Amino acid sequence: MSQVIIHESWKNALKQEFSAEYWQELTAFVREEYSTKNVFPPAKHIFRAYDLCPLDQVKVVIVGQDPYHGPGQANGLSFAVNDGTKIPPSLANIFKEIQHDLEVTPHNSGDLTRWAKQGVLLLNSVLTVLAKNPASHKNKGWEIFTDQTIKAVNDNRTGIVYLLWGKYAQQKGQHIDREKNLVLESGHPSPFSAQLFHGKHHFSQANSYLALQGLEGIDWR
Repeated sequence: MSQVIIHESWKNALKQEFSAEYWQELTAFVREEYSTKNVFPPAKHIFRAYDLCPLDQVKVVIVGQDPYHGPGQANGLSFAVNDGTKIPPSLANIFKEIQHDLEVTPHNSGDLTRWAKQGVLLLNSVLTVLAKNPASHKNKGWEIFTDQTIKAVNDNRTGIVYLLWGKYAQQKGQHIDREKNLVLESGHPSPFSAQLFHGKHHFSQANSYLALQGLEGIDWR
């Protein structure tokens, strides 16, 4: 499917996916959903994580599950919401951990474009969702595509930090070469498991590792 609008670096790395049978079925399903129902994020933002963070610029990968399903929330970046939108509980816990870990105060904005532009791939496993219906686009093919996205990073890059929070994200990281990258795992930052997330110092560890690669750390504010 040559007309997929996605950053050229990812288009090249994932080109085999766009001719796969599952992709044809997925795109037909997604187009029908967008044309007849209320689906998030806006169609132009489906591949926003890829467009803001080209493959050759990835430093950190943060894996989420599926987009927020409330109006005005999802913007194509995992855990992020549009500027001016109330910060969801999981992101609030992420900000709390950053403040505790790095002794800095995060900006009061849930739009994490500022991270993506520094090389943080904010990747959801499923890239679309029906309004008010979490996991509604699960098992339609997106998981295959995002598995291949992680594989593309693993095959083409080394010295990457993978932040895998919760069992779901950890399953997505099964094929990462842990000898050539840093994989940090913890509980999910949602209120239900935040006690297994806080105090892990993932953000300082990520920046220390990037420094060892001769790279500038992420400004996590």
